[in-house]
Amino acid sequence: MAETQTDPADTADQRGPEFPMPRAAGCPFAPPPALEELRDASPVAKVRIWDGSTPWFITGHAQQRAILTDPRLSNDDHIGAFPHVTAYRAQIAPHTPKMIVNTDAPEHTRLRRMVNGPLLLKRVEKMRPAIQKIVDDLIDDMLAGPKPADLLTALALPVPSLVISELLGVPYEDHEFFQHNSSTALDRDASPEEARAASTALSGYLDKLLTEKLAAPGDDAMSEMAARVTAGEMTHTEAVHMGVAMLIAGHETTATMISLGTLALLQNPGQLDLLRDSDDPKFVAGAVEELLRYLSIVHSGLRRVAREDIEIDGQLIRAGEGVVVEISAANWDSNAFPEAEKLDLTRNARQHNAFGFGPHQCLGQSLARVELQVVYSTLYRRIPTLRLATPFDEIQFEESGTTYGVRELPVTW
Repeated sequence: MAETQTDPADTADQRGPEFPMPRAAGCPFAPPPALEELRDASPVAKVRIWDGSTPWFITGHAQQRAILTDPRLSNDDHIGAFPHVTAYRAQIAPHTPKMIVNTDAPEHTRLRRMVNGPLLLKRVEKMRPAIQKIVDDLIDDMLAGPKPADLLTALALPVPSLVISELLGVPYEDHEFFQHNSSTALDRDASPEEARAASTALSGYLDKLLTEKLAAPGDDAMSEMAARVTAGEMTHTEAVHMGVAMLIAGHETTATMISLGTLALLQNPGQLDLLRDSDDPKFVAGAVEELLRYLSIVHSGLRRVAREDIEIDGQLIRAGEGVVVEISAANWDSNAFPEAEKLDLTRNARQHNAFGFGPHQCLGQSLARVELQVVYSTLYRRIPTLRLATPFDEIQFEESGTTYGVRELPVTW
């Protein structure tokens, strides 16, 4: 049989545009222009990713909320054409044990229940005074130190590192080890060997810590998981992997929100004034939601695969096909958020997708919200003259990991 002739233009259309897409010069907070164009033209389309595969790409807010709650969409990276973030992730997927990040109900439900306790809103709220002290102490140190200061290293990274260390029962003196290895493990530009070494180092450390907690439990999340291991409710390996997942998720995204959020507020002084002058906790909480919407932070897309055929927005996603849910495009969707390009702290932005949506919605979102509320309500009051110590167009942005942020943020006052 003769081969079917294919028009080159059709082939290009089937491949779709490349993802990730470049951001516009001088507009670091907005999604890439090509991404917004694609969302407005076709919120369910195909793109081409690093390995040449062409997963479905979901960019509309309503479409994301529909598909992320569809039980036919799977988090299982062992099946079909799952759209892995990096070559390393694709390489290790067949050998990766079942964890909270790659399972579906009922297994995902069981694993999530194992760690829900320490991250419930009521328990997180009880940590607020401790978080406030951490923030105040770090600001004291920054004020006593040299000017200019790098807000990223002086405040943004230490706050979530100290908080998650306290929550898990991890000695804070090891925070540099965690920051380095977690960043490397998630870095798209890291070699498979570098990523594997970083992941192995983190797993080895948490394995040792869990063994210590089994022998001498404390009042922390790792000790609670140790008790569940002893009771036969979860395995030792599951607890180690859960600890690694919580440690990574617990500091990188929040650190990025603190630094990038501060930069966004400094570029919008009217909004910064509103936040600095308000003593209403509800306004501060709402401001955090708007900053989460405006910045999104996670810019590598939520990765899924279809277990069964799914029809959405007139498109048929077939069983086994990969799906990438691109958060920033949905958070700037004018159908959900009128004048989405404006940072408006008075906006009701609670329906943003920054934490995902559905059964796999971010486990640590309550903790992140409280940390951000404390930082945003404290920093600008304590240092009302805070300003950039370098021209805005000289700020360097970090795009190689799963989160989007700044490499450093020089500030003075």
